[in-house]
Amino acid sequence: MAIFGKKKESEILLPEQLPQHVGFIMDGNGRWAKKRGLPRPFGHREGAKTFRKIVRHCKDIGIKNISFYAFSTENWQRPPEEVSAIMDLFRDYISDVRNFLSENTRMVFLGDKSAFDDDLREKLIKLEEDTAKYDEMTLLMAVNYGGRDELARSARILAQKAVNGEIKPEDITEQSISDTLYTAGIPDVDLVIRPSGEMRLSNFLIWQCAYAEYYFTDILWPDFSEGDLDAALVEFGRRNRRFGGV
Repeated sequence: MAIFGKKKESEILLPEQLPQHVGFIMDGNGRWAKKRGLPRPFGHREGAKTFRKIVRHCKDIGIKNISFYAFSTENWQRPPEEVSAIMDLFRDYISDVRNFLSENTRMVFLGDKSAFDDDLREKLIKLEEDTAKYDEMTLLMAVNYGGRDELARSARILAQKAVNGEIKPEDITEQSISDTLYTAGIPDVDLVIRPSGEMRLSNFLIWQCAYAEYYFTDILWPDFSEGDLDAALVEFGRRNRRFGGV
């Protein structure tokens, strides 16, 4: 049966085959605030509201895996007050997540947690552990994450296994690399959605997005709606995915 989503007053007929995994690059928060004469951190707070709204909609329509690019390894270079505001948002999210998400939603944090303050790192780990067996939906948040950094980490893990005599170099396959990534056991990304008008991946899940479809829009992330997501899913349904075949 087809699923209907709402966009303003009209209804959009979603495709029968929804993507298994949708990745969101949450872009444009700072520009949204600047357009309104507000500090950049205010835009991130509004973007967090959109994040919650989109997560709920994904769960309602039955998307099993969703990834959000929340904070990259390069984002530490931003002004200290902006970084501090983003960290506070993470803390708020962790505190609120028990009420925000119903049971059976698994949380996975992609990236190097060691850079975070002890209290935040411990909360991230505890939330992953507490939700590890939930299977209705998996929500992945990329925090202190970079695609190249993830691949370098995978190479180090496999190199150490080779040094230990656990594997031989010729044993290394695409699957063995996938098994050492933060997303081990999770399907590759089918659809990447990037608001804000930028048309690049920005180091987001570069291995997992090898055959993803891309959807770009000029809408800034705080203004991104459930209807905008539905429109992206309709476009995904029109794509002819050949995975290198004919």
